[in-house]
Amino acid sequence: MPQILMDRSGEMEVFVRVVHEGGFSAAARSLDITPSAVSKLIGRLETRLGARLLMRTTRALALTEEGQAYHHAALRILQDLADAEEAASGGAIRGRLRVNTTIPFGTMFVAPAMPQFLKGNPSLIVDLSFTDGIVDLVAEKTDVAIRMGDLPDSGLVARKLGQSRRVVCAAPSYIERHGPPETPADLQHHDCLTFNFRRSRPSWPFLLDRRDHQQPVAGSLIVNNGETMKQMVLAGTGIARLGLFHVADDLEAGRLVPLLEEFNPNDLELIHAIYVGGGPLPQKARAFIDFMTHILRDVPALKAEPKA
Repeated sequence: MPQILMDRSGEMEVFVRVVHEGGFSAAARSLDITPSAVSKLIGRLETRLGARLLMRTTRALALTEEGQAYHHAALRILQDLADAEEAASGGAIRGRLRVNTTIPFGTMFVAPAMPQFLKGNPSLIVDLSFTDGIVDLVAEKTDVAIRMGDLPDSGLVARKLGQSRRVVCAAPSYIERHGPPETPADLQHHDCLTFNFRRSRPSWPFLLDRRDHQQPVAGSLIVNNGETMKQMVLAGTGIARLGLFHVADDLEAGRLVPLLEEFNPNDLELIHAIYVGGGPLPQKARAFIDFMTHILRDVPALKAEPKA
């Protein structure tokens, strides 16, 4: 079992993790130590400081006034320590970086950029996972995840990488067989392909008479990732709603045709790099996020703005 250094910086790291995770047990799991070890460390810290830092009940944990001050100072000190170690190591980034992103985004942008990133960081091992499902960054020990769309309210920190319009589209072969929908309501008579990781009833947003409208959709195929969805749409299976960054080349080449654009002016999908907060951002994660920000800044499909 990994050992936490029993010094002041180690105490700070444990304390910061307890605050971020909201409890001793959750912090222990993320640190891979026992809850009793976390409790003893926090108790020793409070005894040494002569102050109570945390108010603990059976259901909640809250910072005292002294705890808030110590937490703020601890974050600053831990960041200073990380910066000092970086300077002492000559700026070399070492260790394993675990990155998770969606299959379309990972295939189109992350994987092609990896050779350049690794060339600049030869002491780093990058562990890539591509999945369109939502992952628990703490449970999966993921350093950085790149996610599309609105983010749930959580303790995660997000950095915007770009944004892309979503477009309703179909292959010419499908339109030849079924004709194009003229209004969003016409979609009830079409084969609309959807994702199986959506919890709510499948529906697509449109603008009708200057008002937001959710149009229920259904079809013969439900999939778990955007790349499979695109291949099915290209094959003429049905109509789909996909990120413009994912299908921009197919639209330009005529392999796909945009539909109902006059009803769909503001359907934007935000793209964020997310990571666990509550402490200093590790150098390896910061380097990756900065690198991807640089790579993506000139991609036209990721700078899309709403239509007027």
